[in-house]
Amino acid sequence: MRLAEIAAASRDVAATPARLAKVERLAMVLRALAPEEVPIAVAWLAGDPTQGRVGVGGAALRALPAVAPAERATLAIAEVDDALAALAGVRGAGAVAARARRLAALFAHATAEEQDFLRRLLLGELRQGALEGVMIEAIARAAGVAPDAVRGALTFAGSLPAVARAALTEGGAGLAAFRIEPGRPLAPMLAQSAADPAAALARLGRAAFEWKLDGARVQLHRVGDDVRLFTRAGNDVTAAAPELVAAARALPVRAVVLDGEANAL
Repeated sequence: MRLAEIAAASRDVAATPARLAKVERLAMVLRALAPEEVPIAVAWLAGDPTQGRVGVGGAALRALPAVAPAERATLAIAEVDDALAALAGVRGAGAVAARARRLAALFAHATAEEQDFLRRLLLGELRQGALEGVMIEAIARAAGVAPDAVRGALTFAGSLPAVARAALTEGGAGLAAFRIEPGRPLAPMLAQSAADPAAALARLGRAAFEWKLDGARVQLHRVGDDVRLFTRAGNDVTAAAPELVAAARALPVRAVVLDGEANAL
């Protein structure tokens, strides 16, 4: 698939206020993707490059000389993803200039709409309404599976692009294959609100309560002596809390996944 089709879908979703229309427009794009293109397109339409940060921000884009847009759309999304991966891999002396050259070369092959899409993608400003909940429904619609099956797989996988590929290539069987794997971040489990304590208890039945400490939400994964700490976004922050690592290693288990608020000094 070409970048132009993703950019057009992003434009259409941003201009569509109706949730169901957003879902159907996204599902239409997902159905047309090759299997290897699915993770790329899902990440982009959710507003993130597959590489995370690629070392290009507002300053680099402002410093980019005015590059005349291409007249025809020729860029394939896999080609653009490779170009962004190359940008992310630039390191060392002269990195700023090297990134600028690579960025200019990429933009020279992009149409005006594609350039606009790439700018907003790199700046994290694709405010098009394709939030995770909408994308989950679009994946389910495109794959012909239940949205709850996609949500359940996402909890275990922690990666919407990976779940999307499994759904679109293997259907429900692919989603059912996801399991908790210590060492792989899980998608955060979020609380649901209730009108008051009585309403919450009516839904929960028997329940236990505890004081909420205002700390950092983390997941702790231990496999043998290897311990990792992840944020809700899946970032590895193990080095920031060595006391939690030590506490995990002292537990009488060889493999565990813990999720909660952490207060560490």
